[in-house]
This record gives sequence, C-alpha cells and structure tokens, in this order.
Amino acid sequence: MDKTQLSENIKNWGSELGFQQLGITTTALAEDETYLLDWLKLGRHGAMSYMESHGTKRSRPEDLVPGTISVISARMDYIPPSSKHPMQVLNNSKLAYISRYAMGRDYHKLMRQRLQKLASKIEKQYGNFGYRCFVDSAPVLEKALARNAGLGWIGKHSNLINPKAGSWFFLGEIYTDLPLKIDKPFNKNHCGSCNACIDICPSKAIVAPMQVDARRCISYLTIELRDSIPEEFRKMIGNRVYGCDDCQLICPWNKFSKNSEEDDFRVRHGLDSSTLVELFAWTETIFLKNTEGSAIRRIGYECWSRNIAIGLGNAPSTNSVINALKKRQNDPSNLVREHVAWALAQHNMQEKS
Repeated sequence: MDKTQLSENIKNWGSELGFQQLGITTTALAEDETYLLDWLKLGRHGAMSYMESHGTKRSRPEDLVPGTISVISARMDYIPPSSKHPMQVLNNSKLAYISRYAMGRDYHKLMRQRLQKLASKIEKQYGNFGYRCFVDSAPVLEKALARNAGLGWIGKHSNLINPKAGSWFFLGEIYTDLPLKIDKPFNKNHCGSCNACIDICPSKAIVAPMQVDARRCISYLTIELRDSIPEEFRKMIGNRVYGCDDCQLICPWNKFSKNSEEDDFRVRHGLDSSTLVELFAWTETIFLKNTEGSAIRRIGYECWSRNIAIGLGNAPSTNSVINALKKRQNDPSNLVREHVAWALAQHNMQEKS
C-alpha cells in the first residue's frame, strides 16, 4: 500500500470512527517554538509550571516520541445537542455557567479510545508500526499541528477555527513513524479586522491577537489555578464556575458550527442550566458521584466550591443566595471560607448601597 492510498484510508477510517476531519502533517514547528518560548519568558503560563518543565518537547514531536515523522491530527465536534443556549445561562446570574465542552463525558477518554481504534485499524491493514495517541495529555502543540495539517487557522483568541465548522471541537493526534502523504497547511488567516473576541473577553486576557495571558483568563482561573483567585478578577468572573466560552460565543465563524452526534457529549445532571445555589449544596460525595467520568472532576471539590462561591457573590442578593453562603461560612477548607467571606461582603455592600 503506497503512502497516498494509506493516507486516504486513514481519513476514511477516521470518519467512520466519528471524527469530523483528519489531516496529516510533519513535525516541523520552528516558528511556533519561538512563539512558545517567548510566551513562557513573559510568564503568561501562570502556575502551569509543566508548560515550562517540558522544554522544547512540546514543539519537537520527534523528541517526545523518537522516530516520529508524521502527525495525524483529528477534530471532533462537541456542542451537546438539546442543551440550553449558553447566552441564556450567562445572562441569568442565578445560574451557573459551565463551559460547553464539559457538559458530558470526559472528552480525553472518548477521543483517545477512538484514536486507539484508528491506530489498531492501521496496524491491522499495514502491519506493526510505531505510534502514540494524544488528547491534551502530553506536551503537544495541538493547534499548530492541526493548522499545519490543514484543519483550520489559529484565531485571535488562540483557538483553531475551521471555515466550515467554527471552533467548537476537540483536537487529538497520533504521532507515527509512518511515511504518510502530507496535507497542505492552512496558511490563510480569515479573522481579518474582526476583534470581537478581544473586545468581549471579560478579564481582558487576550492582550493582543493570538496572545493570551493565562493569568487573566477565566478558564485558567477556574480550572488550572488551585489557589485563591485574585480579587481583581472575581467580579469579572460573573457566574462562570468552570471555564469561559465568551470568545467563541462571539466569533462569527461559529455560525457554521454543528452540534455533536456523540451521545457521550450530551448534558449530564442538568449542568447546562443548574442554579448556583443548587450546585453549592452538593456535598463532596455528590460532587464525586455527579462528576464521575467528567472533565469537571479534575479541579476537585474544593476549587469547585471556591468557584461557585464567587458566582454567588456576583448573584442577586436573595435570601436563598445569602443563606447558601452562610451555611458554608465554617467550611473545613480555608480556600472556600475565604471566597465565601468575599461573597457575603459583596451582598453586604449591596444592602448598604
């Protein structure tokens, strides 16, 4: 089987496995490596020390997986079908906003299993070969690789945008030693003069086109940061308790996005429109039960409670909101107590005004 035929077969098999698109590229990422190192020097990775500790393995696939000469990049739509519209939740400060990618089953597991099935299919047809599958699970410049594989361009918000599918999709990769046919990179950027994502960012984390300061990003603050959330950002967070989608919600290219057909990405436990009070009442046992198999579980119960406390501090001053906060004034966690105290102080200020 020649490399052209094998490459075509791989894309067909990927489609059969539920991926919306696959592309193939080389390991060349020199320009992106320079960008990454400059970003790290500026400290824009915040507390994500692993970004720095991996060195250049992130931008040199052949160093991460010796023998790699080709990278198969795949994308999969994730907008959950039949879910409440995000803007309806964001505009209702009594509700908890959770990033749309985290509504259902953890995408890491689902996509990795599909990529493994694809690799097994290749092995069955081609014979033994060297490979390794990744889904946001190792130092990989996934967006740069996807762009080089022809799947889209990197927008001003730093997410990958596909002209026919917007940006609501996951990415995954297979590093391989197979000599595959390389696709043309997506070299043209179609953002033009649009700055909608930069303008709408609640915390002004997009400091310049394609330059995100993670230390200001609500997704970083509510998911990656394990310490106290700086007070300067708490009002900006609003009711966003897990991640932030504002830059994607405003992007005009997402008029082409499509709902996922994956049952595993369907909303679980009403998390597309739950109230802050309801979620704050969860015990750790309930949290662990309701987030089983979900990406949300990775932040843990303490940070989950911290985030919701901020949301309640930004919610209307109702008896149910204030009572919910008071019930956890003596929470075992110092972190939670601190954010509950801040939230109650916000309501005291409202009463005085």
